[in-house]
Amino acid sequence: MLSRQKSPLRHFSPPIWHRIPGLKLLSYLHWDSWLFVLISLLLVVSFGLLYSAGGQKTSILIRHGIHLGVSFVVFLAMAHTSPRTFKQWAPFLYVAGLILLLAVFVFGSASKGAQRWVPLGPVRFQPSEFMKLISPLMLAYYLSDKPIPLNLKHLGIGFIIIFLPGLMIAKQPDLGTGLQVIGTGFGVLFFAGIRWKWIFKISVFGMAALPLLWWKLHDYQRQRVLTFLNPESDPLGSGYHIIQSKIAIGSGGLYGKGWCQGTQVQLNFLPERTTDFIFSVLGEEFGFIGACILCLLYFGIILRGMTIMTQTQDTFSRLMAGGIIFGFFICFFINIGMVSGLLPVVGCPLPLISYGGTSLVTWMAAFGMLVAIQSQNKSSPR
Repeated sequence: MLSRQKSPLRHFSPPIWHRIPGLKLLSYLHWDSWLFVLISLLLVVSFGLLYSAGGQKTSILIRHGIHLGVSFVVFLAMAHTSPRTFKQWAPFLYVAGLILLLAVFVFGSASKGAQRWVPLGPVRFQPSEFMKLISPLMLAYYLSDKPIPLNLKHLGIGFIIIFLPGLMIAKQPDLGTGLQVIGTGFGVLFFAGIRWKWIFKISVFGMAALPLLWWKLHDYQRQRVLTFLNPESDPLGSGYHIIQSKIAIGSGGLYGKGWCQGTQVQLNFLPERTTDFIFSVLGEEFGFIGACILCLLYFGIILRGMTIMTQTQDTFSRLMAGGIIFGFFICFFINIGMVSGLLPVVGCPLPLISYGGTSLVTWMAAFGMLVAIQSQNKSSPR
C-alpha cells in the first residue's frame, strides 16, 4: 500500500516579520529590495559626509533628517500610486511647474546672485528641482501613444516640452539645472525611438549654435568656462572653487585621511562643501577607494532602474522609468565631472548626498515612481 506523501505546502510558514506585531504591515507596502538597500546606503553616506562637512554639528543632521522624513513619506505615496495616475496628472503637473517657474521671477527670493527659490512661510523650495521629474513625465505622457520612429511634428512638440522649462530655468539664472532638464528630455526622446539621422542633425546644429550660446551667457558663466580651461589664471577668484576641490580630492590618496580628518574641509578651504562639492569631501576623507565604492552604489541604482524599465508592459511606464534613470545619471555625471575639473563648474548637487530638501524630495519621489512601475510589472500577466 502506497503511503501518501504530505504536500510541502503544509510545512510552509510565512516570513518571520508576519509573526511580529506591527511589522506585518511591511508585507502590504510596495517595495523593491535592491533599490531600498542601495538608496539607504547612499543616505547613510550622506549623513556621515554632512556631519563632517558641516563642522561636526548636529544641527545640519537634524535638518537633513527632517528633509528625509518628508521625502520618505513622499516616496511611499508615489510607490503606492498607479502609473496610470501619473499619466493622468502629467499635464496638470507640467502646467503647475511652469506657473511656479514664473512665480520665481515675480516674488522669488534671491541668493548668491540667483533668483531660484519661492518662499512658503518659514521654508522655501526650488521649483526647478521639481522640473527634473515633471518635464520627462510630461514628455513620456505625450510620446506614449505616438508611432515609432517619431516624425518631425512629434519631435518638434517634444522639443517645446523640453526647452520651455529648460530655458526658463537657465534665465533665473541656473544653467546647470536647465541643462539637466534639457538633457533628461533628450534621454526620453532617445528611448521613444528617435531616428539616428535626427540625432546626428541635432548634434551638428548644437555644435553650430555654440557661438550664439556663448554670447547669451552671463559674464560669470563665460568666466566659468574660461576658468575650466585654465583654473590657474585666477586662483583666488573664479578658479578658487575648482582648485580647492582638486586639492581635496588629490590629497585623499588611495585610502583618504579619515572621517572628519580632511584639512581642506575642516579648515574651511573647500567652498560649498555641503552641497555642490560634497564629493570632494568624500575624496579627501575616504580616498580613491571610497570614491569608487560610492560610484558603484550609483551604478547599482542605475542598473536596477534600467532593469525595471526593460520589464515594463506599456510605453508610458517605460519612458517614465527611462527618463528618471537617465536624469539621475546626468546629475551624478555632471557633479562628479564638475568637482574633478572634467566639466565647467555649474550648480549641480550630488543626488541623495548633497544637502537640500527640494532635491531630496524630488529624487525620493522619482524612485517611488520606479517602485510603482515595478509593482505594476509584478502584477501584470506575462
